[in-house]
Amino acid sequence: MAARRLWFDVGWLFAMGAELGSGRRAYCTSQAFAEVLRLPSKQLTKLVFPLQELERHFVPGSRPDLHLKIFNPSLDDIARAESVFTASSRNRIEYLSSAVRLDHAPDLRRPEVCFIGRSNVGKSSLIKALFSLAPEVEVRVSKKPGHTKKMNFFKVGKYFTLVDMPGYGYRAPEDFVDMVETYLKERKNLMRTFLLVDSVVGIQKTDNIAIEMCEEFALPYVMVLTKIDKSSKGHLLKQVLQIQKFVDTKTQGCFPQLFPVRAVRGRRHTSPKLYMPKCQAVPVACQKPGGKVQLPSPA
Repeated sequence: MAARRLWFDVGWLFAMGAELGSGRRAYCTSQAFAEVLRLPSKQLTKLVFPLQELERHFVPGSRPDLHLKIFNPSLDDIARAESVFTASSRNRIEYLSSAVRLDHAPDLRRPEVCFIGRSNVGKSSLIKALFSLAPEVEVRVSKKPGHTKKMNFFKVGKYFTLVDMPGYGYRAPEDFVDMVETYLKERKNLMRTFLLVDSVVGIQKTDNIAIEMCEEFALPYVMVLTKIDKSSKGHLLKQVLQIQKFVDTKTQGCFPQLFPVRAVRGRRHTSPKLYMPKCQAVPVACQKPGGKVQLPSPA
């Protein structure tokens, strides 16, 4: 078992609902999420909590070492997180700037969360889906790996900044290591790193480079499994269990629970498959001293 985790105190996450009030829901719910809430229980779980949905495919009586509910937001919590990613006159969401070096990055006091992953892992597509309720934000998605060459900074209201990092591996920028390593090591307001892993092929050698940087710099990070709709249930379960074992035995700073996401399809851009990453990013970035979470005022 790995040494004591660098951050495992997530008790404040469980208290998030109480902290934000248990009365009537005062937050706007998107049309897509409103439709999700009307789905039958099993189908809703499959869309919103895909890792929990996999639980029913285990062999009866087996006890796989999966952490399914360490981070277990309620549907109200998810609706509140959704409101943070909804653009309005009171909640401006916009592209800020790009940088190839840390000293070119915007000097911001807001907390930051960054997304990093291997080329063609689906990072830009995921970020585009996260901003689906902010139609004026343009996130370029390309079928060619290595499209993102700079660090791209996006303002999410007055609460935090989201950073889209260049992909590593195939067609990565020549100065990738210097650019990304310096950012991860020296960016003081970086609160959480979302490390994307292709669930079809699992953790690759290039992924280990990013994992080692997060571990070396004692960064709290989350492993997001992309493309879970590209594999059979059997293959996906095998990969999930292997990656979970890696997280449990080989890491100290990685959040113990995995976050799987599916590809975004259909005429609507909003994807319920991305609510868990949204809900993870928001309380982390909005946490105040003493553990208090401050989300937007009711609309």
